[in-house]
Amino acid sequence: MNKIFGVISAAAIVAAAFVYSGGARATQVPEMKPVDEPGGIASSMPGSPKRKDKVVLTDAAWKKRLTEKQYNILRAHGTEAAFCGRFHDNHKTGTYFCAGCNLPLFASNAKFDSGTGWPSFFQPVNKKNIWLRKDTSYGMIRDEVLCARCDGHLGHVFDDGPGDKGVLRFCINSDALNFTETKK
Repeated sequence: MNKIFGVISAAAIVAAAFVYSGGARATQVPEMKPVDEPGGIASSMPGSPKRKDKVVLTDAAWKKRLTEKQYNILRAHGTEAAFCGRFHDNHKTGTYFCAGCNLPLFASNAKFDSGTGWPSFFQPVNKKNIWLRKDTSYGMIRDEVLCARCDGHLGHVFDDGPGDKGVLRFCINSDALNFTETKK
């Protein structure tokens, strides 16, 4: 029994490291070629909301603008390991912004402890600041959450949020966010 548990635990650790390192990508995400490459996009991805303040950069510009971890999450649709993100246990009062374009996304008063290891929110600061699309990667059907200004991958939304606040749980990667504390 201990050998089986050890093998399962080792496999889970390897899988988590693979996903965190960016080795796995969501298979349904359309390939986004940089603007400066043949066949590249000059606007946002399909389904993305139209905005006057849309941020569309080349892949090289995103790599200069973001840290390696932020790029892996926001542009390569990666996922950080559970309980490792800098904001999963943040209890300060303030606002969470997109690390890619600084759009306000979530307020601390909408954050709750879901026990999943990722920052969880029951609502965004403004529904117009995010958009959703179907994600069928890893044999699951989920709703991907993206920033409405830069189309950065933020995480996923599930219908198992706190009953007293509604039913949604926005499960968001810490590396997709920046946080500004509200001074009292």
